[in-house]
Amino acid sequence: MVSKSDQLLIVVSILEGRHFPKRPKHMLVVEAKFDGEQLATDPVDHTDQPEFATELAWEIDRKALHQHRLQRTPIKLHCFALDPLSSARETIGYIVLDLRTAQETKQAPKWYQLLSNKYTKFKSEIQISIALETDTKAPVDSFKAKGAPSRDGRVPASLSGLDAKDIVAVLNEEGGYHQIGPAENCTEFFMMSVTIAFATQLEQLIPCTMKLPERRPEFFFYYSLLGNDVTNEPFNDLINPDFEPERASVRIRSSIEILRVYLALQSKLQIHLCCGDQSLGSTEIPLTGLLKKGSTEINHRPVTVEGAFILDPPNRAKQKLAPVPVDLAPTVGVSVALQREGLDAQSLIELKTQNEHEPHHSKKTVFTPTKEKTHTGAKSPRVSPVPPHSQSPPTRDDATESEVESLQYDKDTKPNPKAVSSSEPALLAQPVTTSIASGTASGQKIAVPATSHHFCFSIDLRSIRDLEVGFPVNCILRYSYPFFGSAAPIMTNPPIEVRKNMEVFLPQSYCAFDFATMPHQLQDTFLRIPLLVELWHKDKMSKDLLLGIARIQLSNILSSEKTRFLGSNGEQCWRQTFSESVPVIAAQGSNNRIVDLSYTVTLEDYGLVKMREIFVSDSSQGVSAVQQKPSSVPPEIQTEPRETLEYKAALELEMWKEMQEDIFENQLKQKELAHMQALAEEWKKRDRERESLVKKKVAEYTILEGKLQKTLVDLEKREQQLALAESELQRERRELKSERERNLQELQDSIRRAKEDCVHQVELERLKMKQLEEDKHRLQQQGDSAI
Repeated sequence: MVSKSDQLLIVVSILEGRHFPKRPKHMLVVEAKFDGEQLATDPVDHTDQPEFATELAWEIDRKALHQHRLQRTPIKLHCFALDPLSSARETIGYIVLDLRTAQETKQAPKWYQLLSNKYTKFKSEIQISIALETDTKAPVDSFKAKGAPSRDGRVPASLSGLDAKDIVAVLNEEGGYHQIGPAENCTEFFMMSVTIAFATQLEQLIPCTMKLPERRPEFFFYYSLLGNDVTNEPFNDLINPDFEPERASVRIRSSIEILRVYLALQSKLQIHLCCGDQSLGSTEIPLTGLLKKGSTEINHRPVTVEGAFILDPPNRAKQKLAPVPVDLAPTVGVSVALQREGLDAQSLIELKTQNEHEPHHSKKTVFTPTKEKTHTGAKSPRVSPVPPHSQSPPTRDDATESEVESLQYDKDTKPNPKAVSSSEPALLAQPVTTSIASGTASGQKIAVPATSHHFCFSIDLRSIRDLEVGFPVNCILRYSYPFFGSAAPIMTNPPIEVRKNMEVFLPQSYCAFDFATMPHQLQDTFLRIPLLVELWHKDKMSKDLLLGIARIQLSNILSSEKTRFLGSNGEQCWRQTFSESVPVIAAQGSNNRIVDLSYTVTLEDYGLVKMREIFVSDSSQGVSAVQQKPSSVPPEIQTEPRETLEYKAALELEMWKEMQEDIFENQLKQKELAHMQALAEEWKKRDRERESLVKKKVAEYTILEGKLQKTLVDLEKREQQLALAESELQRERRELKSERERNLQELQDSIRRAKEDCVHQVELERLKMKQLEEDKHRLQQQGDSAI
């Protein structure tokens, strides 16, 4: 019967939001889900600062709360946008709360940013607080949270006085270990280590719709070991993941019975493949097989759980994804080992490290604070003592550097995307360890499957011609194809000017990629994903301008004729070559052709990649910096370090590595010389073509210059004739004008004289009439006088 004081309420206060877009015809609602029970807030207006002001509570008892904290059960909050008219509901984003942060003391609310936010241009946040309250009077309609299952973790009869809540890992910083169980029951020390050795087919976890960062993306594995975040060194190539096997170890103080119960409670170790703060896939390694019931194997030798585990993408069941075939499934090689401290002698390297570093109290983590100085120079994983956020792996920046043990491993030679590298993979080094029980090196090997072929794909963007743009283009070509192992863009350099009616050969346009994949996967990728080549115009006075994009269908090379050739080691290889010219289509506006791009692609198949084997030692555990037990081997049994088989193996390995490096450098030099000769021949050929083209253009320009000179002479003569004609015309105009004026003057004079003659004639007639009148009058008088 649970007492009333053991009843608690998990209270989640959803206060307000900020940085939301305004949507007048929509409402916002937040749904919270914990252990299968779901609660929701009332709908509020979809404004930029919505006011929720709602408390959601679940009833739970302390025992169930403790079990949920052990299993890191999350409280997940989903934010939805509702359309009241159509009752449609769309997901905006979600927030994951860690139940372990809930305390019975009141805490200030915090702002949580929405994950997978639909509003990509807004950083929407919700102010939330989570707390535990004593349930003095349980409400009638409250939800009762179910108790978390015990995961088959039953406390044996010998530990009947213990409760499951007492079996937790507690950090003892001063002692440099994790204590699991009550102090009076913890009398033994153990070393637990996790090794990530290799990974294959990781590219299967990247969906076609996922957009990776523009810059070179970095991938890494993350897991939590007794509450400490561990991430390995990041790598960039998913197709050929090249990273050094890294082992993180932790020192534990407990007993076999308590440790067996703890492993039953924490029955699985979850490992994530991450890119930034996003989990691409995860797997679970069962830990119950380390300490089987009734087994005493750990008293004699280390117990291990190891193998190649399949990585599943997130929400596979929810997305209804089809199962991936086993040979194509992405896998990670993991080894988990547990052993008694002091059971095996430490290696020569660990003893040397112990002498160089005096024991001191570590304030970072309980991970072994001494770093192995191995001849391979393997790097240590980064460790953070802060527990991870539930279902959200930390980013690289959240992890802190700690000195941890690492597997001794010979790093594979990593191919350079812009140079042809050797197809002979480097072998892995066997750890140098000494076992007290047998006096020989003991280890298990994990085999990396060799189902992939080594391919070399090269592309040569030869020339561009028939420009249709009305201005000269200072062009650069740019492309990227992550399937070849690098998402970094490849560009031609320097920029070259292109004009109309010209064919320009591109500088530094040859690039070769070395990668390993399966033939059917290569064929499927070439059929689905074309190579997009961007044409950019670079201008010193303005921003770079994207003019157009050319689509190169890489599957065309698969249907071309195969030719046989011998590789560097005499093996039989195959080569396919394909050339054509494709149009560059305008990136904006109409789908008009801008220019034609000529290219040549070559695919070389070097055959199967050789099998790799990684040796993981059972006894190469770390040395504690706080409490290191002295070796129990008598002095007379210990042999001279330089006479041990391990030392001889390491020396032979170093000599073999140097020989392989020399062979690899010679192969690179030969291939470089062959490429340089091919480039020189191509350069001479293109130089002859340019010289003949220049001569042809010079002859054309000479003919045009002669025609231009003749035209200029004709123009000068015509100009002189026009000048003479114009002067003659001006003279004739002047003569005509003077003649016109003279004629006009003569006409005026004749008119004036005619007028004067007329006036004089009239006067004469008048005088004549007057004389006649006088004669008439005189004659009348004479007649009168005569009568």
